[in-house]
Amino acid sequence: MTGSRCHRGEPVSTVLGDWTEAVDAVERGHMAEHTEHTTPDPIPAPPEPAPVPDPERDPAPPRRWSAPSLVLLGFATVVLGCATAWHLGAVFLSVAPANTLSQRYQTRIDAYVYPEFEQNWQLFAPNPLQSNIAVEVRVRTMTAGGESAQSGWIDLTAQDLARIHDNPMPSHADQNLLRRAWDYYTSWHTQSDGASLGYGGPLSQEYLKRIALQRTGRDWGGSPVTELEFRSATTPVTGPAWTGAPRTTTTSYAVLPWWPVADSDFQGLAR
Repeated sequence: MTGSRCHRGEPVSTVLGDWTEAVDAVERGHMAEHTEHTTPDPIPAPPEPAPVPDPERDPAPPRRWSAPSLVLLGFATVVLGCATAWHLGAVFLSVAPANTLSQRYQTRIDAYVYPEFEQNWQLFAPNPLQSNIAVEVRVRTMTAGGESAQSGWIDLTAQDLARIHDNPMPSHADQNLLRRAWDYYTSWHTQSDGASLGYGGPLSQEYLKRIALQRTGRDWGGSPVTELEFRSATTPVTGPAWTGAPRTTTTSYAVLPWWPVADSDFQGLAR
């Protein structure tokens, strides 16, 4: 059978070669499939750590205000601005020369400025204070047996100073009430005999009397107060040594007459 052809007229060697190649192809396919199924899945890489924010390179986003907060902030700003403008305007008009606005609204300006925000120019002009003035008072009482007694001088200014010293927020009344009352009295009375100069004389006298009675009370030493008397103690302020100013420390006194005290003087008077 050498040299003979197989089925379909093909040589045996050719058929065997084709069969061998087919078997090899099938084996390679099975191996590839086996390799594909047996190859383990790759191990996933671990996740990278989250980057740490750097405040210098990555600043925090700006804070955003909510709409109600913005409305409230805007309202507070407007109210504060109006209050500041009113305060500065009222104080300015109270110390400025008389003008149309200050004359028209004088009552409202005075009601707001006095006494908490009062301003004056005594420190610079026209005449700076050059002496310390203390206001003192003494009282007379009447005992049940009809005997009269007299107290010593009570330094009202020293009482105010004691409440002011070492007080970070002293009362405006402690600082200025007595001082202004005395200035008001002296501006409406003559220095020689204490005669009144006009309608402000009786009012200033009543003002001083009520301040004194508020501090002494209706009774003194167990007896009712019937009269009181004021005096001022003026001590010049000595200038610094380098100015060559004379060192004068002598205190001068100005004594007012006795004023009667009635029960009506205590009406509505709170201590």
